[in-house]
Amino acid sequence: MAQTRNVARADIPLLPRTNSNAGENKLLILRAVFNVSTSIIGAGIMSIPATLKVLGVIPAFVLIVLVAILVDISVDYMLRFTYRGESKTYAALMNESFGKIGSVAVQICVMITNLGCLIMYLIIVGDVLSGQGEHLGVLQELFGIHWWNSRNFAILFIVVFVMLPLVLYRRIESLWLSSALAVLLAIVFVVICSVMAITAILKGQTVNPRMFPKMDNETSFFNLFTAVPVIVTAFTFHFNVHPIGTELGKSAAMSSSVKISLVLCAVIYFSIGIVGYLLFGDSIMPDILVNFDRSSGTSAISSMLNDVVRLSYALHLMLVFPLLNFSLRANIDELMFPKKPFLATDTRRFVCLSLFLLTVSYVAAIFIPSIWYVFQVIGTTTGVCLAFIFPGAIALRDVHGISSRKDKIIAMIMIVQAVVTSLVTIATNVYNMSGNRS
Repeated sequence: MAQTRNVARADIPLLPRTNSNAGENKLLILRAVFNVSTSIIGAGIMSIPATLKVLGVIPAFVLIVLVAILVDISVDYMLRFTYRGESKTYAALMNESFGKIGSVAVQICVMITNLGCLIMYLIIVGDVLSGQGEHLGVLQELFGIHWWNSRNFAILFIVVFVMLPLVLYRRIESLWLSSALAVLLAIVFVVICSVMAITAILKGQTVNPRMFPKMDNETSFFNLFTAVPVIVTAFTFHFNVHPIGTELGKSAAMSSSVKISLVLCAVIYFSIGIVGYLLFGDSIMPDILVNFDRSSGTSAISSMLNDVVRLSYALHLMLVFPLLNFSLRANIDELMFPKKPFLATDTRRFVCLSLFLLTVSYVAAIFIPSIWYVFQVIGTTTGVCLAFIFPGAIALRDVHGISSRKDKIIAMIMIVQAVVTSLVTIATNVYNMSGNRS
């Protein structure tokens, strides 16, 4: 019965199947590319330059490529087992291999990961509009400090008038246009930063980036691992594989969309990493937007471009928000209300759950002062489970008998490296935190 509900649940908000020509198929793939790319590019892009400061240019490039390849492999595992079986959600896919425990584990990880990302998005939007600490926001720089451009009010305004209308869409396919705009804004963000970097190069104001990490103390080697969860989180979109893939209806089409999206996102990530490092060098912050503050003292950056860069990125996050909210809402409903009517057909429950998630995200964004340790925790726990451990476990379990020996070897390597890297990163963060306290 639960499996039947999962199948129906996934089909309810989707468009009916129709015979389409090649042009329509290309349009569907293009829409999927926008949705996948938007799911990938979120808060992670702003931390990529800081990973280059930690790792150096060449190791950071290798890590970005390696994670993108592993993500492509893990999504391929998910798609192959999804289309061979009857599952229509990530939770149902894990249920086929590991029963109720597997499905609940996925749902909990999706909830923690997505809710954490939604909170981070609102915090970042608040930083852009109203600033944080000594750094003023765009609204405060333009209009001065007033009650109506305070952090609490600015985030509340965005939640009510921007986020709420977008999260009330019942079909993820309906968000493709906003996803396309979000991808465009990410590209605009990279292009503007690139122009700034070129201008700085011509004026001789750039910093020579390090090709390799700086090893100057005993803990430096282990500190390199702290960059891994940033990259992992930046590429984690597995919670949206089924909502997007089901609408395409073909495994090959979804696989092509994922590959195109991963290449596009890897190029965007590495480009902004290089550009950010050229502009700010070792002074770059974990949140690159802080470096674009008018008080940063970087003469190559005009005040207008400062504002354009920050606002374009904030708008990008606003458009990414509903995609993560879609999967979060669906998983909460499936876990908490398994015997209720389908969420897409129950207007009251749909609206109440949407309002509840927005309220929780807003309150958390107001009271949580910093997102960075949370970022590390997500990347080393729930994020790495969704991206690597669960897909690898599905391939090893092989309930449909379709995994080759090569698949199982790669899956085992994927799981082992994910677990080892996460444990080292967590231990390093704990050590650094205890060292700071002492």
